[in-house]
Amino acid sequence: MTRDSSSSRRKPKAPVRRPPKPVPGTHAPAESPRRSGASLRSSRASPKKKKFRPGTRALMEIRKYQKSTDLLLRKAPFARLVREVCQGFTIQCHRWQVYALMALQEAAEAFLVMLFSDANLCAIHAKRVTVFPRDIQLARRIRGVHSI
Repeated sequence: MTRDSSSSRRKPKAPVRRPPKPVPGTHAPAESPRRSGASLRSSRASPKKKKFRPGTRALMEIRKYQKSTDLLLRKAPFARLVREVCQGFTIQCHRWQVYALMALQEAAEAFLVMLFSDANLCAIHAKRVTVFPRDIQLARRIRGVHSI
């Protein structure tokens, strides 16, 4: 007597219980909130956010920022910083053109992007994925940027 081993191990399916259909012309009795599964489902019916694996979100952000050409630093805080640094060198107040501030910000962001890419290469050389401050220091030292 041979028996199919896969069918004997399966659990039998539970029958699906449906509420009885209401008779037309009569009111259906209201279910108590404890017993009705619908009220529990409606309170928790918010759609679940997609959970990405570790590192996937970071890669998506990298692709997003590599596609874009806009500036990543906010313009007003950067302008305040430039004016503050300029004020530290001279007593009198200098005025800045908008295009001069934009050119300075573009150059600053390009410098930072290249510095971080060099620091990333240093981290990869050390067989790591995470960029540490010592990677940035090594990239600056190799470049010869000591004054910053």
